[in-house]
Amino acid sequence: MASKCTSIQKSLGWCQGTPELPGVRRRIYYLAKSEIVGYPQLERDELGRAISAVLKGSYTLAADAKWKYIDILPDKSQLTSEAQGELPSQTQLNKFTAVHPGVGADASAAAAYINNTDNIFVVEDMKGNYRVLGNDKWQTKATVAQDLGQGATGTTSTTINVEATDEVPAPFYVGTLETEDGDIDCSNGTVKP
Repeated sequence: MASKCTSIQKSLGWCQGTPELPGVRRRIYYLAKSEIVGYPQLERDELGRAISAVLKGSYTLAADAKWKYIDILPDKSQLTSEAQGELPSQTQLNKFTAVHPGVGADASAAAAYINNTDNIFVVEDMKGNYRVLGNDKWQTKATVAQDLGQGATGTTSTTINVEATDEVPAPFYVGTLETEDGDIDCSNGTVKP
C-alpha cells in the first residue's frame, strides 16, 4: 500500500505592530561534540519530514562535562541562515559571527581549541529563545581570527565564525543547558545553581 503524502505546510501570519527584536544576547555557550553523548532531535512525521523547528529533549553530556561560555559584543555579532543544495536534498547553512573583545592568552588559547574541534554553539536571541548551531549529522566548522587593533583608537577583537548545516534555520532549544554556573532551563531562561 502506497503512503499518502499529506501536506505539512501551515499558514504563517504576523500581527502588524508585533515587535521582532533583532540581534543576540551577550553570552553564548559551546561544547565539543566529543563531550555530548545524546542529542535532542527535531520532531518528524511518518515520512521523516521535520514538522517543527524546535528540538525535543535535552543534551546528555559525558561525565563532568559542562557547557562553556563566551561573552561577546552583541552589536558586532550576527546569526544568519541561508538555503544550500538542491531539491529534494536542500538544507540550511546556519552562520554565526561572534565578536569577543579580548585578545589575551585565554582568548588565544580558545581560538586554537575552537579552530580544531567540532563544537555545538548555543545562542540566545533578544526574545530569550535559545538557537543551536551544529548537530549530530554534520560537522560544525568554526574559524577564529584576532585583531590587536591599530594605533591609539583601534579596537581589539577575537572573531569566531561558525558555519553549521542543518535541516532548519538554527533550531530552537527548550531543554536544559548544564553550564559551569548552573543549569539553564532554556524554555524560560532561568538558572538553577
